[in-house]
Amino acid sequence: MSPSTICRNVVSSNPFSSDTSKEVRNMMEARQNFQKMVIEKAIAKAKKIMEGHPETKFTMEEQMQFHSSAYELIVESMEGSNWLYERFKKTMEESIVSIVLPSLVGKNDDSLLRALIPIWSNYKLMARWLCKFFEYLDRCFLPQNKFSLDDTSKNCFQDLVFRELYPRCGVAAITMIRQERKGLHIDRDLLKNVLLLFMEIYDNSVSYYEDFERELLEETAAYYCQLAEQWLLCYSTEDYIQKVYWCLNQEKERASYYFPSSAEKLLKVARYYLLDKTADKLIEKQKGENCGLVTDFQDMLSKCAGMKI
Repeated sequence: MSPSTICRNVVSSNPFSSDTSKEVRNMMEARQNFQKMVIEKAIAKAKKIMEGHPETKFTMEEQMQFHSSAYELIVESMEGSNWLYERFKKTMEESIVSIVLPSLVGKNDDSLLRALIPIWSNYKLMARWLCKFFEYLDRCFLPQNKFSLDDTSKNCFQDLVFRELYPRCGVAAITMIRQERKGLHIDRDLLKNVLLLFMEIYDNSVSYYEDFERELLEETAAYYCQLAEQWLLCYSTEDYIQKVYWCLNQEKERASYYFPSSAEKLLKVARYYLLDKTADKLIEKQKGENCGLVTDFQDMLSKCAGMKI
């Protein structure tokens, strides 16, 4: 029997006793205060994750205590449900203001991404623990017109951090991709995690990954257009086609690793600027060279043109 049921039974058995009613109210208030104190304990320990201790663990006893206190607080009154929801949201906002934002001040390029990814990981872990403790709120007593706890945590991060930060993150990510295309070593895991972050964070009007995809396709077009012009001037047709074949294979592997959903689009753009747009120039250049390798040239050209993801 839940505490709220017990309280109702006590009141109904003493309909004329105002003292009893007051006693019940006091008892319920004391119990709610105790439950809130336990919730604060859960929040304080979860915040240690954001303070740089992602290895923070909760014992089974603690998990049961936190889950039980949240449940009791929720079922006793709608006020308890509202309090818990607002407390969760405030916890997310406090962590962002006190920990996330200060750690990102003054950072740009890959240093910004290196700071952002572990913070985002810790933030998600903290939110995941609290969502687990407060899961009954999500399942049965979420206040009307409120987002789920998971969506609330993401919305807080999006509103207070990522909306303003995204342009710099996008530029940094594209810079890393350009560096890798040029043969430089980059942190591939970091870049992949950044792109996953673009997919995870969103609001009603903005898909950050779709926006990034548009920017990346534009960058890809500009990069390979310039590269094709340079190669046409510097290399024979045979060398050009061999370089294109190698380049498209690299782009295929890169696209499949970082952004599988966009891989076909990227390869089409690269292939267009390296082959389709330069086909006539390549044929004229090959005729002028008269190198006697027409068959090899055509075979390699066909192989490049037929590449698929």
